[in-house]
Amino acid sequence: MSNQTSVTEFLLLGVTDIQELNPILFVIFFTIYFVNITGNGAILMIVILASRLSFCGPNHVHHFFCDIKPLLDLACGNTELNLWLLNTVTGTIALTPFFLTFLSYFYIITYLFLKTHSCTMLHKALSTCASHFMVVILLYVPVLFTYIRPASGSSLDQDRIIAIMYSVVTPALNPLIYTLRNKEVRNALNRKVRRWL
Repeated sequence: MSNQTSVTEFLLLGVTDIQELNPILFVIFFTIYFVNITGNGAILMIVILASRLSFCGPNHVHHFFCDIKPLLDLACGNTELNLWLLNTVTGTIALTPFFLTFLSYFYIITYLFLKTHSCTMLHKALSTCASHFMVVILLYVPVLFTYIRPASGSSLDQDRIIAIMYSVVTPALNPLIYTLRNKEVRNALNRKVRRWL
């Protein structure tokens, strides 16, 4: 059976018919590609360096899942390079969208205060931002706390609590936060709470 595809050129060339935008689009897509290759290479380096470590003590990871930091705690050799590379990669991966999110919040809030003259519109926009901001905080703070803080100040108990918060509490609260923005859901919840009390 022969190929029945009618596309004969690169798919993204159809993004725009304006020839002047092609170099800009090329730079954007090349940058995304380069960042992905660099990040994957750094993650591969972490895996290779961790696989070359020797483990002489107990082989039980005291964590809810096999994360790299508790695994490095079991190693007998020097793990400074591993921790440095891990903190660099995870810090970059976590901090870049974190700061871009805060930059967008700064832009939105600045625009709202400078251009919006209606208090009801401002209140509605800020309440939408507040619920999204709470979800962003619940998502990023545990990640930043786990991977950005120095290894000397970390304990396995703190790491396990943070892991529970990141993997259980945040996904459970995310739909709840967005659902409570609905007026009907809030009223139904208020009626249930009054019945219990």
